[in-house]
Amino acid sequence: MVRFHAALGLALVLGATALRADSWHDCSQDRDLELSVKGCTAIIASNPQAGWAYFNRGNAYRARGDSERAIADFSKAIELDPKGGADALFNRGEAYRIRGDNDRAIADYSKAIALDPKSANVYNNRGNLYLAKGDLDRAMPDFERAISLNPSVPVFYNNRGVIYDEKGQHDRAIDDYSKAIMLDPRYTNAYYNRGRAYDDKGDLDRAVLDYSKAIELNPRDADYYYNRAIAYHAKGEPEQAIADYTMAIAFYPSGANYYNDRGNLYRGKGEHERAIADFTKAIELNPRDADFYNNRGAAFQAKGDKEKAIADFRRALAVNPTSQLAKGNLLRLGASAEH
Repeated sequence: MVRFHAALGLALVLGATALRADSWHDCSQDRDLELSVKGCTAIIASNPQAGWAYFNRGNAYRARGDSERAIADFSKAIELDPKGGADALFNRGEAYRIRGDNDRAIADYSKAIALDPKSANVYNNRGNLYLAKGDLDRAMPDFERAISLNPSVPVFYNNRGVIYDEKGQHDRAIDDYSKAIMLDPRYTNAYYNRGRAYDDKGDLDRAVLDYSKAIELNPRDADYYYNRAIAYHAKGEPEQAIADYTMAIAFYPSGANYYNDRGNLYRGKGEHERAIADFTKAIELNPRDADFYNNRGAAFQAKGDKEKAIADFRRALAVNPTSQLAKGNLLRLGASAEH
């Protein structure tokens, strides 16, 4: 978190009373957010031109999750120091980002860059928002600029790697993720992202190794298990895949696809009751996915329960009237699309 140095605050409250000196100290620390807000508020009451106090109180509000008050305080700090407010612009941009107002965040990051074009973090954060908007061509130069300004930050390489992945340039992505890992061998997401890049290249063994390292570093992330399960499935190792789907479900029980994918493996093993239970759970979590009904219908059909199979294929068609799979399944069973 960027904060003004205490010396600046001291210069603004020179000659203050003991009470105001305490307020200055409280406003300048970030360990106790409530105390920071109280101290900054006291300073602002006695000196409404104390831009640094608005800035520090804005930081405290942002850390408390109060984006609206943070934005108001950063705006006041910018108003009081429009030419030297790069930090306030950056922090207001962060508050807008947290609020979900990405366009305003980008505008503030851009203004901060105009005032201070050598701040790598601002380029990185603006690049992340361009990436979130799907604007890869604007995101890429921001990450490259961040790297050129500070080539020792692993996050910057990871983020550029994501752009390369999105562009289908998996080898370049792997190079960037590897650089991030070299700079920080415990950078969990870089292992995960590199695993996905290897997965996309069809190098399943390396993908599994990277997912496994990510799991070792953070054993409570459902996505890591889920993606390793997909890799194990593709490698023809269903038992390992089922174990990973089960772990993914344990950490994220609302993942409809987790149940669906595990159900497909149970169905492939002939364990129809387990498959049906998983497909049913997937449908409960997301009743608007036609594939889930098709899959449960196929499990019912394999079990010999034709009527329930037909009912599910009809449900799939009701959810997605263009589903050729549902139409084909009904045709093979000699059933019409309607009751």
